[in-house]
Amino acid sequence: MIGKPGRVGAFVVAAGVSRAVYAGLRRRDDERWRRENRAGRSVDLYAGPATALGAGAALGAVGNGPAAFAVLAAGACGAYDDVKGDDRRGFRAHLGALRHGEVTSGAVKLLGIGAAGLVAGALLKERPVDKVLAGVVIAGTAHLVNLVDVAPGRAVLTVLGLGAPGLLRGTLAAAPMGAAAAVLAEDLGERTMLGDTGAHALGAAVGSAIAAGNGRVGLAVHAAGLVAAAAYGDHVSTLARSPM
Repeated sequence: MIGKPGRVGAFVVAAGVSRAVYAGLRRRDDERWRRENRAGRSVDLYAGPATALGAGAALGAVGNGPAAFAVLAAGACGAYDDVKGDDRRGFRAHLGALRHGEVTSGAVKLLGIGAAGLVAGALLKERPVDKVLAGVVIAGTAHLVNLVDVAPGRAVLTVLGLGAPGLLRGTLAAAPMGAAAAVLAEDLGERTMLGDTGAHALGAAVGSAIAAGNGRVGLAVHAAGLVAAAAYGDHVSTLARSPM
């Protein structure tokens, strides 16, 4: 009987699935999944769905359904924003639109990823407080990785850096690290981007590894840091939108 893969196996599954999906999507070359980066180069967003599926497949292979669910849900919300998104940035702008009855792509991400994180956290932990903290960590890490995705390779390298300590605690961190490593060269070479799909999915995967590997104190520390980072990021986004 074949057992569940260990760290190396999870890394290989994530990397292999990500490469296969990425290659298949590149052959399609759908214009909806192309963007112009800050340097004015045309790049694809195929690394996003490729890494989301790669990380999700690896997490499923190691038997962690809650983490796989969080990754795929976060990736789906990010994909909606990649295809249907508008130029509004920051929580305030999207929540403000929601108060007026407009459901923006940002609101879909905020509510959808938040709900997915809480569901996954509830399944990963036993005590109510730990369930909530784990949900905040999963959703908050998804947001953090998307927040730093402002230059080639930055989000991918962030995933690799955040995931590395988790390898000492278990196999979950190997999934996002394998998926991220699979597209690192293309991301750094400005041929592809993670987009919201990949950034949120990989962030949710890293967050799930952090949540699974920490007790209440560790969860509380991570949650507090992530909330602070989200608040700072929203403040910076608000300033960027403000007229000079």
